[in-house]
Amino acid sequence: MNKIEGIEEGIVMPFTSDLGSTLTAKTYNSGFLQAHDTYNALSAASDGKIYYVLSSDRVDVGGKMYVYDPSTDQTKFIADLTEVCGEKDHGCIPQGKSHTRFYEKNGKLYFSTHVGFYELIKGMDRLPVNPPAGYKLYPGGHILSYDLKSGEFEDLAVLPNGEGMVSMTMDIERGHIYGITWPKGRFVHYDINTGVLRNLGQISHNGEDGEPGDDFRSLCRSLVINPLNGTVYFSISEGDIWGYNPEEGVIKKLENTNLRLDYFGKYDPTRPGSMGYNWRKIFWYKPENTAYGVHGNSGYLFRFHPEKPNIELVQRITSEPSQKSGMFDQFSYGYLGFQLGPDGKTIYYLTGGPIYVDGKRVAGASEIAKGAAKGLENLHLITYNIPEGRYQDHGPIFYEDGDRPLYVNSIAVGKGGEVYALARVTENDHTRTDLIKIPNPFVQF
Repeated sequence: MNKIEGIEEGIVMPFTSDLGSTLTAKTYNSGFLQAHDTYNALSAASDGKIYYVLSSDRVDVGGKMYVYDPSTDQTKFIADLTEVCGEKDHGCIPQGKSHTRFYEKNGKLYFSTHVGFYELIKGMDRLPVNPPAGYKLYPGGHILSYDLKSGEFEDLAVLPNGEGMVSMTMDIERGHIYGITWPKGRFVHYDINTGVLRNLGQISHNGEDGEPGDDFRSLCRSLVINPLNGTVYFSISEGDIWGYNPEEGVIKKLENTNLRLDYFGKYDPTRPGSMGYNWRKIFWYKPENTAYGVHGNSGYLFRFHPEKPNIELVQRITSEPSQKSGMFDQFSYGYLGFQLGPDGKTIYYLTGGPIYVDGKRVAGASEIAKGAAKGLENLHLITYNIPEGRYQDHGPIFYEDGDRPLYVNSIAVGKGGEVYALARVTENDHTRTDLIKIPNPFVQF
């Protein structure tokens, strides 16, 4: 069984649901037994296929990229991240992750890499400063492109100061890539037209390399582009929102608006274990020329109007059992499985829901020192139709054997309305992270 903080290993919780319906997810075996928890690195492309990266937390194994073809119902290995970055024989800590979605422009997918192997320093996972014997320090993440037709990769840039890319977005129309590095939180801007990478410095004290209670700050995991003027926005854990326009070349704080809302909860931005007042995930919604985001810990959906500017709460879009219980979800950072669907109007959200045994809610740890699950919970699929304001909890998701998808922080919606994610899968007493497919929630089978 999977081990979660606050839950004893080996305990099998019963198959339970407060709702009348459940969804059954199909699991896939990509052939990567060492695959570890993966964040964001999953997207549907214009060719109808699903591209994803499976992460590694090992010093001797790098992350790997795959593709799933719905027409054949088969997965296929594409490449090892360390190899496509040209570092196979360098003896360095490998490219263990991609922490970003894929962005498509002119037949190419753009994404970036991140470190997956950490050093435990003062009880926290840190960027290694003392590599294991025989290894060199992590050389820094890369910005890459992948040609959908030729299958060729291009290594576009290496991030400064040996850091990985923890969050990234792309202005597809203008050809600009923006990201935040880990652990210190440097804001970077890469222009694919000129090949120039700019480092605009640290955005939030000392980021996740800081000392708890002092200069530690959780870093924003999602950035959003205003396509009307090309400005990119990100949040910081204190709740302020910052914008950067490449024409101006400077980062500016938005005045008279922030995310320090009572409904989101109360946070000490200097302490690890939550995202603070950061938004968890955000995207642009063209029909309203505004952005829709979710605050992770509270699960509140909100509109961000950058031109006004202001934050407008819509409603809490956690699962129905979570709303009835009034509790935060168990994953302390909130969930990254939040995306606008292919119809351009429906939000798809993979979030948590409490488990009840003999009428009592299964509780987790009250506090943890990093972004992780405080306890075991169900995974629910939520949809929200923006024009109609229609929320729907489609119920908890289980595998065919009754087990639960765990540590889900990714989402992609296929052309047929099926929902994909990367989750922990246990088979033959071994747990790996792999691709799962959830049937179209709007089709009755």
